[in-house]
Order: sequence, then structure tokens, then C-alpha cells
Amino acid sequence: MPKIIYLDRLTKEKKQEKVYGNFFIDLLYEDTFSSRVISFFILPLAARFSFFSKLYGFFKKSSMSRYKIIPFIKKFDVDTSEFLEPVSHFCSFNDFFIRRLKPEARPIVQEENRAILPADARYLVFPDVREFPHFFIKGKKFSLKELLKNEELVDKYKAGSMVIARLCPVDYHRFHFPCKATPGQPRLINGALFSVNPLALKSNIKILSENKRVITMLATLRFGNLLYLEIGATHVGSIHQTFQVDKTYEKGDEKGYFSFGGSCLILLFEPNRIHFDQDLIKSSAQNQEVRGLMGQSLGSSIH
Repeated sequence: MPKIIYLDRLTKEKKQEKVYGNFFIDLLYEDTFSSRVISFFILPLAARFSFFSKLYGFFKKSSMSRYKIIPFIKKFDVDTSEFLEPVSHFCSFNDFFIRRLKPEARPIVQEENRAILPADARYLVFPDVREFPHFFIKGKKFSLKELLKNEELVDKYKAGSMVIARLCPVDYHRFHFPCKATPGQPRLINGALFSVNPLALKSNIKILSENKRVITMLATLRFGNLLYLEIGATHVGSIHQTFQVDKTYEKGDEKGYFSFGGSCLILLFEPNRIHFDQDLIKSSAQNQEVRGLMGQSLGSSIH
């Protein structure tokens, strides 16, 4: 597998990502003849039939899986001092995966005109969503129409701004509101569960518009109506919403969480609603993901 390099926003250092399950990512998504042959037969079964993810998820929720927690923490250098509960309280690997953090572990930027990163993830931002298709290769274009499956929303956001947040299995997997907002009714679009690893996305960017996803419109005072999408991925058949419809939430309040696996968030802002932070814009223009933490600044409102 080619090295996945990201920029750590805290240290300003470039780091190599430690990939969970890299053998299978290579096997199914690498651009080699053998991988193409194997993926032709195996990938449609594994990604398009939720049975496989449900079976794997069942194991991760069983008490047998708790013995994988400590080796995982050691291998991926997970900071246990941030955990709200001690590791000994986790009865399964999934309990560890959906862990809560101490509030002080993720301080929230307080300025009212500033939106925050909604999750611990690797970020790309696009001030104009129309700039996005050039980022990936092999001529497979990203389609807002396929992603949203709603012509009215496509027309509203086709010239808007977009955030892609890629969560890895090592990350804290709860996601939060990026600003003070009142959420509407979430809409489920069922789909496949392909990996959102960069190797997989560069092989087929249409994964983002083929995978299972949930779309929620957030009504906000400073950022207009923004769309919040949770996208499932390999072994992530479950997207859990913990918010109440039509209740107003403060910036940083929890919106929901993913069960085990890698996953992805997309935020879509209406045109001329947000000015992303310059470091995010600069790195994204260079096709460089930035690893940021929930609560850090995303950008400021334009109005």
C-alpha cells in the first residue's frame, strides 16, 4: 500500500498513517492485476451485502472481542488519558470504539461566528464544491446529484462549500454539531459499505455517493442551512443518531456516533456562508489531508 501521509494540525508535522487492516485494503483496492481480479469477485459481495458487516460487527460487540482492546491501544498509540471511563469498563471492542472522552480533552472554540471540526478526522475542505472532482483520479467524477438524490438540494448546494472528514478505526468515533443548530429529520439513503481509505477513494471516488449515508439539514443563524452527512464504510453498518429533531443544540454537542470501522462525514454549506481557515484551504489545495480534533476551528461565517 502506498504511504498515507497527513498533516497533524497540532504539531504541524507530516505523519504516516497507521492503517488498520492494510492487508485487505491492498488486496481489494490496489491497482494491480491480481487485486483487480480478486476485487471483481469479492468486493461486490463484501461491500454491497450488509450481512458481512453485521457479522463482523456482531463479533466486535461480543465479550470475546474485549481482549483485542489493549493490543489495539498499544499498536496505534491511543491516548487512554482522554477516556471518560477506564479501559477496564469496556465489555467489548465496540464499547471501546464508541468511547466517550473527558470534556476537557476536546476544548471547543467559543467565538460565535466560528464553526468547529465536528469529529476527530483527516480533513479536506473545498470553498467551491465544483473544484472537488479534480482531486481524485481515473476519471470517475464525484456527483452531488448521486450523493444527495434530491434535485432541490443539488441546486441549492452545487456552488456551495464542502468539508470531507475521514475517520479511521483508531479515532474517537462520536460526531458533533459544528455550530449552534436545530436539526431536521434525518434521511437514510441505503447503499454499499466500501472502504473510505484514500486508496479506495482514489480508485473510485463514487464510493462517497454509493455508500450507505444519512443526511440531516441543520438550521443555523450564522451559517444558513447546512447539510450534515454521515457515510458508512467497511464494517460500519450502523450510524447512530443521538439528537432530537427540532431541538436546538450548542456548538460541540453530540449528534451521534458510528459503530466499529472507518467512516466519513461530509458537510455542505450554501454558497458564501463560510470562510474556511487558511491552513485547511492551503493543505487541501495540495491534496494533503489535515488531521484535526473535534472542537478545533473549521472557519468563520461570512455574514
